[in-house]
Amino acid sequence: MTINKLKIFNDPIYGFITIPNALIFELVEHRYFQRLRRISQMGMSYLVYPGAHHTRFHHALGCMYLMQKTVNVLRFKGVAISKDEENALYIAILLHDIGHGPFSHAMEHSIVNGVSHEAISRRFMEKLNIEFNGSLTLAIQIFKCEYPRKFMCQLISSQLDMDRADYLKRDSFYTGVAEGNINSERIITMLNVVDDELVIEEKGIYSVEKFLVARRLMYWQVYLHKTSLVAEQLLMRMLQRAKELTTKGQELNASRALSYFLQNEITLEDFDDDILEKFSKLDDYDIISAMKEWQTCDDFVLKNLSDMIINRDLLKIKLKNKKIKSDSKERHIQKLIDKYEISKKEAEYFVFMGEISNQAYQHDAQQINILHKSGKIEDIVKASDQLNLKALSNPVTKYYICYPKV
Repeated sequence: MTINKLKIFNDPIYGFITIPNALIFELVEHRYFQRLRRISQMGMSYLVYPGAHHTRFHHALGCMYLMQKTVNVLRFKGVAISKDEENALYIAILLHDIGHGPFSHAMEHSIVNGVSHEAISRRFMEKLNIEFNGSLTLAIQIFKCEYPRKFMCQLISSQLDMDRADYLKRDSFYTGVAEGNINSERIITMLNVVDDELVIEEKGIYSVEKFLVARRLMYWQVYLHKTSLVAEQLLMRMLQRAKELTTKGQELNASRALSYFLQNEITLEDFDDDILEKFSKLDDYDIISAMKEWQTCDDFVLKNLSDMIINRDLLKIKLKNKKIKSDSKERHIQKLIDKYEISKKEAEYFVFMGEISNQAYQHDAQQINILHKSGKIEDIVKASDQLNLKALSNPVTKYYICYPKV
């Protein structure tokens, strides 16, 4: 019996998304990809925006849908894209986030130190390439920006890629933050290729301006929202504390996959097939069930950090435009030491400072180029008559301090 592999998904944003061929269907069906159903797209943002429970699975399919639209638009404009290249673009964008750990970014800064999700995505793709008899080779080349046709790499990773075109629209939809709602299909309709580089036709300039402004607003209002920020920090510190206790020999209740990463120091060089397999078993549910267990553990730090996240009783956070004096931090630390009779090291898990930066457009990175009717190509900041685009390319830094409410 043959299974019909040309499935459709009903997406709340784009409507019906079609799976273009049997290989893509088998990749979507693969347990590595299905795991993305258990990885939240926006980490702890649901503690601020109750609707933000969508997953990396939604996002990856949305990116593929936009890539299908893009291929059709570019071909219509006379850009030659072979069947193999088309397929490779779909695979590369579908799998671009497959290496994300639980709650998206928390793992990268706590228990798997210095290993980016992009590096893990590459490992997953290489493993799948063996399993699928080399049929992902071209997709991996494009993903790694090693393919000579530069615009294909730009569609996967640039300042105007399919990833951003989907997540801004999707995250805006699920959070209910209307400011992030961009017209991604209009932007795609305005895409073209000159000398193998991606350009936006002049008519699309206002859509791109809207896209950059939406990106800035989404960062301040959603991704860098102070409550999300403190929740993510607590999550990372909770995992760091669990790792610290585990390496000292304390046994903590956790799933087999999570226990492995708590007990071992993993670097990129260590990420062989065996560790990749263990990583593929790790998702949000491991962290949530561990937190629920750790609420009753003996360690003051781990118990309280777990409690704070589970019950959304978070630290107080103050955001300032100027650097915060360190004596303010010391004061809060001393207060905590006196109240709970804990060490300075333990108190520092609950009192800390940091900074966040928002730059909607990186002028010195791969630029967004506008194609004028005359054939002239120039950077969006120069082409735009909107003065604030210059401002958007300046990074804005804010400073924060977190400490207990009492």
